[in-house]
Amino acid sequence: MSSSNLTKSQIREWWSDKRYLYNLGLILCGIIAFIFYVIVGVNFIMPYDEEFEITLFTIAFQGIGYLIMIVIANLFYSLGVTEDLNNNKENTDNFRKNLFNLGFWFSVSLPFLSPLWLLISYFLEFY
Repeated sequence: MSSSNLTKSQIREWWSDKRYLYNLGLILCGIIAFIFYVIVGVNFIMPYDEEFEITLFTIAFQGIGYLIMIVIANLFYSLGVTEDLNNNKENTDNFRKNLFNLGFWFSVSLPFLSPLWLLISYFLEFY
């Protein structure tokens, strides 16, 4: 592992530059996960559960909830900077990139838990 010799301000700037990619990933995965949620809901749940519905209100409610979750995710993103500054003792790019990738892929996978849970509930309740 080679040392990157970045200063603390350069490390903060590195993380700041990656924040756009992080948020873009969250937004795109949120939209895709919601599309999966609708597909699962309409095709698997609606035929069996008359109370399941997708309306403009539920879409707006879930959208606002997701925006709040993006804010929370960005708070956790800031922990990446702190982790890098405090625990990347050798100041390596590999540590920094691996930490970003771990946080990114974990964060963008979370929205898919909703349609997955809906599909699991279908198999538990109606199959």
